[in-house]
Parts: sequence; C-alpha cells; structure tokens
Amino acid sequence: QVQLVESGGGLVQAGDSLTLSCAASGLTTGMHFMGWFRQAPGKAREFVGAISRSGTRTYYADSVEGRFNISRDNAKNTVYLQMSSLKPEDTAVYYCAVDYDWIVHRTAAAYDYWGQGTQVTVSS
Repeated sequence: QVQLVESGGGLVQAGDSLTLSCAASGLTTGMHFMGWFRQAPGKAREFVGAISRSGTRTYYADSVEGRFNISRDNAKNTVYLQMSSLKPEDTAVYYCAVDYDWIVHRTAAAYDYWGQGTQVTVSS
C-alpha cells in the first residue's frame, strides 16, 4: 500500500508560479512512473505529466509543455510539479499518482495509487 500526499496548492494570479509536492510513503519500492493529473469542475481528470523512476524521462500534456516541469527526489520519495506562467484555465484539483508499469501512461486508469488532491486556483 502506498500513501500519496500532495501539498502546495493555493490561489495565485495569472502569470504567477507555484510548486506542488507529492510525498509518498508505504511500499515505495518498485514505483516507476509518477504522474500528475488535474480535474476541473465538470470535467474529466486529465493528464498533466509524468516522470520515470530515474527522473531522466519526463512527459507533458501539450497544454502545459514549456510551462510546467516535473522532478523527483527518490531519497525523499517526493515528486514535484513546478508550474509557471499560470493561466486561469490551469485552475483545477491536482492529483499525483503512482504507476508500477515500465512504460508511461497518460490515462488515469493505468495508475495504481492516488493522492487526495490539492486545489490550484488561478485568477485572471
């Protein structure tokens, strides 16, 4: 069993930056990809990005490419989502998730464990 706890959400203005953290505990051995998803009211949960266990491979949704950056510190079992040039359309609950597979997945159903989410609100 893995527990994931996100933090760092809040209310920011358009153009601001914000960094989210996701701390993992429990059976972290063997975790491969860590992903970030988001869900806005009335919308489906969507892929934001993912990072491999080594941290050498990252993948992003087109909507955040060039603005968001994912990194991880395996010694701390923590993954980060650095968001810059935030837009009102980035407003959502952000979730981190762990995938034990060896290949990246962009669909929520592929991920094995989820955090409770953290709210990010970007005002215009």
